[in-house]
Amino acid sequence: MALRWRISALVAAAACAVAAAVGVLVHEFSRNRELSQARESARVTLDRAAVTYTRTGEVQGSGAALDAPGLPGDLRDLVEQGRRGTEFTTGPAGPAMWAARPAGSRVLSVRVDLTTTMRDIGALDASIVVAGLITTAVVLPLGVLTAGRMSRRLRTAAGTARRIAAGDLDARIAAGPRPRDEIADISTAVDTMAGALQKRLLGEQRFTADVAHELRTPLMGLVTAAELLPEGEAAGYVRDRVRVLGTLVEELLEISRLDAGAEHADMSPCPVGPLVRDVVARSGPATTVVGADETADTDGDADGLADGDADGDAGAATVRTDSRRLERILTNLVVNAHRHGRAPVVVTVSGDGRTVTVRDHGPGYPRTLLDDGPQRFRTGARERGTGHGLGLTIALGQAQVIGATLEFGDAPDGGALATLRLPAVPPPAGADPAGPAER
Repeated sequence: MALRWRISALVAAAACAVAAAVGVLVHEFSRNRELSQARESARVTLDRAAVTYTRTGEVQGSGAALDAPGLPGDLRDLVEQGRRGTEFTTGPAGPAMWAARPAGSRVLSVRVDLTTTMRDIGALDASIVVAGLITTAVVLPLGVLTAGRMSRRLRTAAGTARRIAAGDLDARIAAGPRPRDEIADISTAVDTMAGALQKRLLGEQRFTADVAHELRTPLMGLVTAAELLPEGEAAGYVRDRVRVLGTLVEELLEISRLDAGAEHADMSPCPVGPLVRDVVARSGPATTVVGADETADTDGDADGLADGDADGDAGAATVRTDSRRLERILTNLVVNAHRHGRAPVVVTVSGDGRTVTVRDHGPGYPRTLLDDGPQRFRTGARERGTGHGLGLTIALGQAQVIGATLEFGDAPDGGALATLRLPAVPPPAGADPAGPAER
C-alpha cells in the first residue's frame, strides 16, 4: 500500500477512535448522571412516603407503594434483612429506578420511570455517532491531501536519488528550507551528498585525463627508444611492454572523453553481419558466429559464414548506427571473452541485426560486475584472469553514446553472456550521449 493511503487510513482510524472514545465517555457520564439523579429522587420520595406511612398508615399520594408486585427480587431480599437500597432495572415495563425500605412487616418501595431519560440518552448517542462521522468525513480529505503532498515530495526525492544513481549527478531536489520539516532535511541531505559525490568524481575524472595526457609525451619517447634497441629477446620484451602501456594510455584517454561527454555518434547505415564477421576474423580462432539462420566456425578467414549460407543471411540486416563505435564495442566484448573466458566464444546476431550477444564458456562474470556493472581497474574474480578492467567500461560507455543498451549476465548452462541491443530509432548524429560509462 502506498504511503499516501497508509497515512490516510491512519488519519481515518485516529478520527474514528477519537470519536468513539469521546462518545463512550459522554455516554457513560450522561447515563451515570441521570441514574444518580433518579436514585436520589427515588430515595427522597421513599423517605417522604415513609414519614407519611408512619403518621397515617397510608401511602396514597406519596408516590410510593406497599408490597409492589414488580419489585426486584434482590431488592426485596435486602429489605427483608432490614436494610434499604436502590436498584436500576430494564424489564418489560421499561427502564426504572427502584428504592425500597422496611415498613413494619411490609415493604415500602418507589419506582421512578426512566423511559424518557434512556430515550434521551439514546438520542444523544446517535448524535455523537453522526458527529463522529461528520468529523471523519471532514478530517479524512484533509489527511489525504496532506499525505498526498508528503508522498509527492518523497517520490520526488526518491526519483532524484535514482537519477543520481543512474549517473545524472546534476540532478537536485532543490527543496526550499523549511524549519522542523524532516522531508526537507532529507532532501537537503540528498542534494548535499550529490554535490559532494559530483565534486569527488569530477576530480577523479580530471585526474585520469591529466595523467593520460601527461603520459603521452614520455610514452612517445619510450616508443622511439624501444625502436632503437638492438634486436634481441630483451628488446622484444621492452617493445611489448611499451605497446601495452600505449594501449592503456589510449584507453584512459578514451574513458576521459566519455566521462566529459565529448563523444558524439556519427550515424550512418551499417550492415551488422559483415561488421561482426570482420571483428571475429581479427579475434583469432575458436570463435563462432551464429546468424539468423546459419552457423559458421571462424578460424581467421574474413568470410566467417558456412558455405551453405550463400546469401549471407546471418546478420545481413542493416541498421543505422555509428559503425566505428559498434566495432569498438564488439571488439572489446570478444577480446574480453577470449582473455577471461574459455573457448568456444559464440557471437550471435539476431535476424533484424539489432541484437548481438557474445558468450564464452568460462566461469562467467563475477558477482560484483553483475551487481554494479563494469568498474575501471577491477576485473572481479581471480579466476577470470588479469587485466586493468577498462575494456568493458569502454564498451558500456560507447554503447551509451550510440543509444544502445549493454547487459551482462551468465548463460543458463555456464559462461559469461554480454547482450548488445541497438535502438530501433538511433539518436541523431552529434547528439549528446546518454551519459558517461562511469560516473
